[in-house]
Amino acid sequence: MTVRRILIGSPIRQKPEILTLFLQSLERLRHATWQADYVFIDDNEDAASVLLTQFTEAVHAQGSSTVRLIAGSKTSSAYKRDEITHYWNDELIGKVADWKDHFIQMAREEQYDALFLVDSDLLLHPETMESLLEADKPIISAIFWTRWQPDGAELPQVWLKDHYWPWQTDDDSADVQQERLKLMTKLRLPGVYDIGGLGACTLISREALEQPISFRMIPNLSLWGEDRHFCVRAASLGIGLSVDTRYPAFHIYRDTDMPRALQYFRYTASEVQEPRRSPHFFVRNAGPKLVLSMTARNEEGRYLDEALLRHREYIDAAVIIDDGSTDATKEIIHERLDGIPLFYVRNEVSRFANEIELRRQQWDATVGLRPEWILNLDADEYFEDRFAVEIASLLENPLASCYLFRLYDFWNERQYRDDQYWQAHHTYRPFLARYTPGYPYQWNEARQHCGRFPNNIFDPPPHLSSLRLKHFGWAREADRLFKAARYAELDPEAKYGWQEQYDSILGVPHLVDWQENELAPSAIETASS
Repeated sequence: MTVRRILIGSPIRQKPEILTLFLQSLERLRHATWQADYVFIDDNEDAASVLLTQFTEAVHAQGSSTVRLIAGSKTSSAYKRDEITHYWNDELIGKVADWKDHFIQMAREEQYDALFLVDSDLLLHPETMESLLEADKPIISAIFWTRWQPDGAELPQVWLKDHYWPWQTDDDSADVQQERLKLMTKLRLPGVYDIGGLGACTLISREALEQPISFRMIPNLSLWGEDRHFCVRAASLGIGLSVDTRYPAFHIYRDTDMPRALQYFRYTASEVQEPRRSPHFFVRNAGPKLVLSMTARNEEGRYLDEALLRHREYIDAAVIIDDGSTDATKEIIHERLDGIPLFYVRNEVSRFANEIELRRQQWDATVGLRPEWILNLDADEYFEDRFAVEIASLLENPLASCYLFRLYDFWNERQYRDDQYWQAHHTYRPFLARYTPGYPYQWNEARQHCGRFPNNIFDPPPHLSSLRLKHFGWAREADRLFKAARYAELDPEAKYGWQEQYDSILGVPHLVDWQENELAPSAIETASS
């Protein structure tokens, strides 16, 4: 097998703590079909320069690769960054463009099979290079996602046309929003896709290097940034541009990204020793695969104990909002989830009177972990037994974004209610959803019955599951008395619910015996709450 020679080039002016992780991510790239040489522009202060020297010495000691350090030409325009954004000007961009063109010329003259240009604030997945080479495209970037503004959505470094379309545009019509959603959804699925612009983590093949590609500014274009001029020039030469979403990189855009950067390093570390070669494996959000998300309040002696014992069999982490408990709920949570990453938040004063406030708090705490999937359950709910066996197959479906289930309201330990007022099990509802950073989630702002998830969780269309969820919140008379009184207090005019159903809480219900693992008849509708 022919081993391809790859030149890895990076202009570097970086903080030592970020540069350390960047260099480590280069070191742990898997080399099965390629060999690396490195060329770095050292435009750093002393501490970072020392790190580059140490990296050079370590690589040379191994004897299989070379590292060339080129002193940067420091200018009066210092590169600045803060917790808001990075500050560029024309002089800095021109300097970077010249350096990248210098790398292109080196790769041409020295007959490298490809040039890999990568920014020094990126962390690479160990499979990055093997995946890019396997795609066999003339110019291709590994995707990464960035929150360009602190309060903005996470967006990719690739686009379709113009400056950064469809992510930035003055046209916010329904058609553009739909294109934005389609592209966002596609880029979250593992694959290789044609795009119109890319940068910062790019493999340029020998085929493309032989063309007059360049990062120099095209004088009659007002597009800002050297990557855009590179992409326009490549497209005009008939060179295709692609993005590989199978192994996303991680962008340390702000110092506050460092905790997640370290998390990304941990979650991808196992791939160094035992790489998964399936094209369907990729690190979507650099976080746990399945997170249990829950609110709880005064659950001692109820169903939380049993629920957590069941959930711990298949979850990777848990986020639980303790909404003002005055009993042993905290102790139950920590004891039953011992050994599982737990993010416990306590509200000194309950927020349930304004449920949307509580659900938003729960959501924000959960998505802060950047999970792949969120299982959103209350403290008195758990699935039938076969869920623990079948959940893995649900999570592995690359086409699924949300699963809907039927919820059965138990009126005692072995019977559920089924009458004209209580028919939740005839409706499919969302309890398991894939989290997509950057997606414009929207909430039902109702004070009560606002839904556990954002109300556009159904986009794209969800999948129905035959697995059934058991809800014990009504299973004891004391629970029913308490809830009837609570709804009378919080929603006396039934603005957010159904008055006849409220009135039936303490009525005479029709009950049905529960049969474990029984496939119930298909439901006829879906609901968002």
